[in-house]
Amino acid sequence: MASRTIPVDPFDLVIFGGTGDLARRKVIPSIYRRFLAGQVPDGARLIGAARSDLDDDGFRDMIREAMDEFEPDTDRSRLDEFLALTCYIPVDARGDMGWETLKKVVRGDVISAFYFSVGPSLFGDLAEHLHAHEIIDGTSRVIVEKPFGHDLESAKALNAQLRAYFEERQIYRIDHYLGKETVQNLMAVRFANVLFEPLWNSNYVDHIQITVAETIGVEGRGGYYDASGAMRDMIQNHLMQLVCLIAMEPPNRFEADPVRDEKLKVIHALTQPEPHQVVRGQYEAGNGHASYREDVEDDRSRTESYVALRTTIDNWRWAGTPIYMRTGKRLSAKASEIAVYFKAPPHAVFEDEGARRQNVLTIRLQPNEGITLDVTIKEPGPGGMRLADVPLDMTFAEALEEGTEVPEAYERLIMDVMRGNQTLFMRGDEVEAAWAWADPIIASWTARGDMPKPYEPGTAGPSDADTLLRRDGRHWRSIGDIRKDAGRAEAELKAMQEAAE
Repeated sequence: MASRTIPVDPFDLVIFGGTGDLARRKVIPSIYRRFLAGQVPDGARLIGAARSDLDDDGFRDMIREAMDEFEPDTDRSRLDEFLALTCYIPVDARGDMGWETLKKVVRGDVISAFYFSVGPSLFGDLAEHLHAHEIIDGTSRVIVEKPFGHDLESAKALNAQLRAYFEERQIYRIDHYLGKETVQNLMAVRFANVLFEPLWNSNYVDHIQITVAETIGVEGRGGYYDASGAMRDMIQNHLMQLVCLIAMEPPNRFEADPVRDEKLKVIHALTQPEPHQVVRGQYEAGNGHASYREDVEDDRSRTESYVALRTTIDNWRWAGTPIYMRTGKRLSAKASEIAVYFKAPPHAVFEDEGARRQNVLTIRLQPNEGITLDVTIKEPGPGGMRLADVPLDMTFAEALEEGTEVPEAYERLIMDVMRGNQTLFMRGDEVEAAWAWADPIIASWTARGDMPKPYEPGTAGPSDADTLLRRDGRHWRSIGDIRKDAGRAEAELKAMQEAAE
């Protein structure tokens, strides 16, 4: 399978916060990789804008240093060509410095996009200055990063600030999870194949587990994270989007508004979990690492570094099917996946079958993006009908031609902005609906004065999370097993063949 590259039209991309961590770590390297792939035309320009006192050469040196630090293995053969497309303008988001210069640099005859790689408190100032200095028009595009608000009220305020100067069709609220190849492939598996959609409902699906686990702690983000916590940082946005794509009805066409209309219906149908269906945790010190409270320098912090919850979708398709979500830091492995557990066969045909077997469709976001389907087969060799579960593996790295790389999320999403395709970006009403669901959950544990449960680093989280599923007669998928899935099929088949010999 070969990967196709479709060039975009010439553009000016202005990155506010162009010297910041996100720009250096993700945004600029992603654009360079698209340049190497032939997708960025020679007529494109990348304009850094920040308060730092740099000139063009200083900005280019910063890009070289960022590539050395964050992309040491990326081809450097055309870096000088790429740097020739870049320039830098010192700009004060809240003052007058640099805006007239920026107006002269941004061209009016190409696509113009403005990446707000800054804190949300500056969104309104940047939009106002772009409008006041007549740098934007009805064709301009603006890209904004999470956190998009701290709650429903602040999200509405941010939407109002942006909509004062941009139409909704011009606003691209980026969630990098939606740019992952596996997430997009989930829609292809569902809607481009007849195999799964007839089974994609509460009649055949037993439950769904969504896991996003990290081994790191708050790692220098203590101030931001302690004011947010896992619920605001992960559940309300990233995991919410995964739930939407799993549960949404087929859109009438794969375009921005039809897709987002169906996602919005899912959010509106999500039920509020009861207090006993939400588990919060906070990692302790151990394995050579400081505790969460030490990391955030607050020995009385009540902010969660882990959250697990049970919810359902109150509609015809999914009535009664539990959805379990969990995310946390300092866990046993770095892994992200969606596991769709189908119901067991209603009758055991084979003798000595033991426990009823379930088919599991696993959508793996990291590591090793791919999709596996656990099916039950006969073990090779004589000795009767011995059954074994083997995953059918659709790991993308193995399906692509040798030397072909799967683009990272930011690569796909930034190019989608240049194409004017909003399908993989959140709409304003989506964001507000997600906060409207999350806010009462947060308010409930705040009102009760709940403390997060302590858990040891390097584990799967607090033991109360296991109880959450045991009440329903289920158990969490092992986080360690998630990492092993990519090569599991080949290893298990080889072992069975050797045993048969």
